[in-house]
Amino acid sequence: MKKFLIIRFSSIGDIVLTTPVIRCLKEQGGGEVHFITKSAFKGILGQNPYIDKLITIDNEITEVLEELKKEEYDHIIDLHHNLRSLRLKKALGRPATAFPKLNFEKFLLTSLKINKMPDVHVVDRYFETVKKLGITNDGTGLDYFIPEKDVVDLNNYNLPNKYVVFAIGAQFATKRLPNEKIIEIIKQIDFPVVLLGGPTDFENAIEIKSQCEVIDLVGQVNINQSASIVQQAKKVITHDTGMMHIAVAFKKPIISIWGNTVPSLGMYPYYPNHPELYSIHEVNVKCRPCSKIGYQKCPKKHFKCMLEQDVNAIVDAIN
Repeated sequence: MKKFLIIRFSSIGDIVLTTPVIRCLKEQGGGEVHFITKSAFKGILGQNPYIDKLITIDNEITEVLEELKKEEYDHIIDLHHNLRSLRLKKALGRPATAFPKLNFEKFLLTSLKINKMPDVHVVDRYFETVKKLGITNDGTGLDYFIPEKDVVDLNNYNLPNKYVVFAIGAQFATKRLPNEKIIEIIKQIDFPVVLLGGPTDFENAIEIKSQCEVIDLVGQVNINQSASIVQQAKKVITHDTGMMHIAVAFKKPIISIWGNTVPSLGMYPYYPNHPELYSIHEVNVKCRPCSKIGYQKCPKKHFKCMLEQDVNAIVDAIN
């Protein structure tokens, strides 16, 4: 028996992408699996049956350091690989491996538009971290486990049996379609459309539903309830966000719309055995990718990567 600690502090999508490693480590390693993340993301992993102990922090590793030292882990698996995870590994002094973050290659791609990124999904790069432990990818994809209390009864929200989810949010504005494009798409969809998003998407949702018929649940359900609504959807339209990866965990057909980021960064829908389940929609402008994350405004002030999206191609993929 061995005891493992997996480190991934944030964020929603990145944490969901760690779930194949969690599952395979538990099933193949035969030991005890602990996972440390930020408190804000506890709900994403709270029901994961492959995690024996979930440790959370609000801000600093010092909040749980003494507790972790007592565990005497056999191996630490660093799937975040930042300054905070380095400090944690140094403080614990246990054997550890970290996934190849490829920061230099990302710099070349985003700053100089030189693509030296390997054609490898970030999930498979995560598995490089546990390779020497004898853990291999079982190929069954991502996991997401919804607490029973958050499983949504469609009748309670007046949702039809067949609907399309449009996840309208994104952490950064340059990863998100402008409202006028979203409205143009929704008006041509053959199915009822359910809007999902967080509290920061309230105003956008108000503008969208003022111009087209939708079922607006933006800011009205938590992350696990949103996941339940996605699980029961016919298809999911999403930007390059955590909701995209949650939809993948439920094997949903996905229409994936990309702005300033690019799939070459390795975070596209993880369907290694079923590429037919997703379509990627992007505009090949010279300034992409301008960032591996995003901005609140287009650095070039033209926002062509979203304003020039082919609405007809997106609608065809949905219908």
